[in-house]
Amino acid sequence: MNIKFTFLLLFCFGIVSAQLPKGFVYVEDVIPTIKVELRYFSNNNFLGKPVDGYKKEVAILTIQAAEALKHVQDELKQYNLSIMIYDSYRPQTAVNHFVRWARDLNDTINKNAFYPKVKKQHLFQEGYISSQSGHSRGSTMDITLVDINTCEPLDMGSPYDFFGPESWIANNDLTVQQRANRMLLQTIMMKHGFRFYTKEWWHFTLRNEPFPDTYFDFPVN
Repeated sequence: MNIKFTFLLLFCFGIVSAQLPKGFVYVEDVIPTIKVELRYFSNNNFLGKPVDGYKKEVAILTIQAAEALKHVQDELKQYNLSIMIYDSYRPQTAVNHFVRWARDLNDTINKNAFYPKVKKQHLFQEGYISSQSGHSRGSTMDITLVDINTCEPLDMGSPYDFFGPESWIANNDLTVQQRANRMLLQTIMMKHGFRFYTKEWWHFTLRNEPFPDTYFDFPVN
């Protein structure tokens, strides 16, 4: 059996990982203690089904974003906390799936859980769905804080991917603890070079990202 054929068999059975484009890394290779729960690889998301382009539950980021996130993770150790990644690099194929879903106004299976007060036809104009996403540039991530031992998430006042003012950074209708949890996440992320998105407490993008104008479409694999 020749080497090329052997490699093909190993790849098909998942023994050899797919090669990432230059400039990207698997986050767990850089941060072994990171927690990953890719919501778009599962049914636990606003579509209610796995999203196109997510072939494996692995977090991918640009090298620069992963290295900056490592500094965050190292600092969180003193609090016995860890970053939990809900989404990181997102292929354009997945974004296209979001767009198709948003235009199908009859598909509202998870409305009550994720966007109870937002009409589906308004998701575009209110900034929750877009035809392009910063995630596809490789330096944006959706994250929260969890107990490093139990993976129990901190209470942030609204669930991940909840569309509405409850998830906005400016939301003041929070308990003291919820506000403190959000402030810890925002403060430590900004300290290490990330900026937040005003409508999603979980969404952060690396400042001076390496591919600011490129939207990638390789699968999460």
